Parts: sequence; C-alpha cells; structure tokens
Amino acid sequence: MEEIRARFRLDWPGFALDVDQVFPGRGVTALFGQSGSGKTTLLRCVAGLERAAGGHLSVCGEIWQDHRHWLPTHRRPLGYVFQEANLFPHLNVLGNLRYGMKRSASAQQKSMDQAIELLGISHLLERKPDRLSGGERQRVGIARALAVAPKILLMDEPLAALDLKRKQEILPYLERLHRELDIPVFYVSHAMEEVVRLADHLVLLEEGRAIASGGLSEMLARLDLPTAHSDDAGVVIEAEIALHDRDYALTRLDFAGRSLWVGKLDQPEGTRVRARVLARDVSIALELPRGTSIANILEASIVEISDEGPDRVNVLMDAGQNLLSRITRRSRDMLGLKPGMKVCAQVKSVALTR
Repeated sequence: MEEIRARFRLDWPGFALDVDQVFPGRGVTALFGQSGSGKTTLLRCVAGLERAAGGHLSVCGEIWQDHRHWLPTHRRPLGYVFQEANLFPHLNVLGNLRYGMKRSASAQQKSMDQAIELLGISHLLERKPDRLSGGERQRVGIARALAVAPKILLMDEPLAALDLKRKQEILPYLERLHRELDIPVFYVSHAMEEVVRLADHLVLLEEGRAIASGGLSEMLARLDLPTAHSDDAGVVIEAEIALHDRDYALTRLDFAGRSLWVGKLDQPEGTRVRARVLARDVSIALELPRGTSIANILEASIVEISDEGPDRVNVLMDAGQNLLSRITRRSRDMLGLKPGMKVCAQVKSVALTR
C-alpha cells in the first residue's frame, strides 16, 4: 500500500500540533507554511524524534508507531537532511558517507554508489568538509542520508542556510532526485520557489494544523487558501517541449491543446517541463487582442472570482490547466467578468521551474 498514514498530537506551552493525514507513498510532499506552523515538528514526529501520545505512523503498510508499537529513531529506515550538513570535520567525504552507513543495517555499497552518482560528488570524495562550498557540503549531507537505503527521505529546509548562488547550484540535483528516487520525500520549506520546482503534493500547515492538502496544481489554484493571497501567487503548468524556433531563440511548450512561448531551452523536443505563471503576469481580454507584443494568449473560461483586498480580485480560469490572474476590481467591473464567461488570458511572463 503506497501511502503514509500519520496521526500526531503534541501539546506544548504556546504550541500544539494536531495532524491526521494520509500522504502519498511516492513523490515529493512539501510541508509548507510560515515559521512556527509546525513543519519541522511534524518531520521530527515522523522521524521518531518527538513522541506524540497516542500517535500513529504507517509507511507503505509498515507500522512504525501506534498504541502498541514504537520504533525508535535508529531503527526507522529513513534518511534525514537538516539545514546544516553537520559533517565530521576530521573525516573526508567518503569517510562521512561510510560513517552514516555503519549506523544502518539496510545500508549497502550499492546505495552509497548510487547516492554519489545522483549528487555528482565523486570528485569530492577525498576532500575534507573545510574544502567544500556550502552547496557541496549539503550535497554530501543528502548523499549520506541516501546511502542508508531509506524507505523515506526527510528534508528540513535543506537550502535555508545557502545563499542564492548556492541554492541555484543545488536545485538541479534536487530535481534529479525528484525524477529518479523511488521513495517518498517529505520536504519542509517556506520558500514557494522551491515548492513549485520540486513538489508533487502540497500540505499547508498553520498553527500546528494541516489546513489543506492535495496535488500541487490543484492546491495553488484554490482561492480560499493563503497561497492565493501572497505576492507570488500563481500556478504551475505541466507541458512538453514541442518546438525550438532558432531564428527567434524561442521554445514552444504545448499542453492540453494550447501553447506557451518561452526563451529558448536547452532540453530536446519531447521533454516534459514544468512552467510557473504568476497571477500578476496574467491580464484578461474579452476578445482576441490584435497588434499586441504579448506572445502568449490563451483561450480560457472563468471558473471563480474572489476579492483580494479592497482594490484587487483573483480570477481563476480554466485554460486547459488552471490559470490565475490578479486584476483590479475596476477592471473586473468594466469587463463585466463573471464565472462561466469565455475570455482571452494574456500571459506576459512564463518562468521555467524544471
């Protein structure tokens, strides 16, 4: 049974965790919310580092915790990646990896070799931690977590301690893990940029409770959730590279019978990619515009409209996939926008996430 069932209740002074959720047994589940929402506490409960009274945890059919059983942390087949890699300074990279393997009965040389290849650290094996960049240290930390052949990988804001340059360095490796790992990953973050690049499933936490969970695209399109009210509100579109226009250095992405043009990509035609479209970059017209510099115009129908402050509204549209637009209340009223109307969505900017 490829699912994770978790029920945890903790009651501490000033904070309570109360979560009862079923998570997918494959792919990346992002635990998202503001600081203090309970993301790390939930992760620590899964790891067995916090013991919730009456808690329950089953991972793909295996009971790790219930009213009769308690599997201690050292016996849980999991990998844990912290904000800081915390490598042993007196050991080189290979020594750090081997030390982690000694503490796991399931660890195998094959697992370590695969982790080294996935994270691209074969050229770093003889180096000591003080000769590694921040991004390299974190890649080693992730490889160490994978070398124990875990049945679940827990990642607690692994990019939080890195500057922008190092984050951009390590994100492609995390994307590779997403493509190639066959185990569930819990990824804690408060950075939406990371979530939209990596996650398949999104759990929103607020004051110790899971207020909503579901597929990433579905969750980002829900106007009743906090993610729709942020400045970077938007959706992700799953598409395929259909054509490279070398004359104009552009690439066409196709999805659901529609297309988006973006700056030329390096990947070959036929590659599946994920694009992010922010609500603030989408305008609405009642008819197909003429004489416009905007290259991406999609036929759409309005699904829902909700107020976003005193002067703005969010408009959810169906354009083959979900699409959000944030416009002024005046524009809504001048255009007479209502659910069910056919419109043209003008997409001013598209960001490739992966």
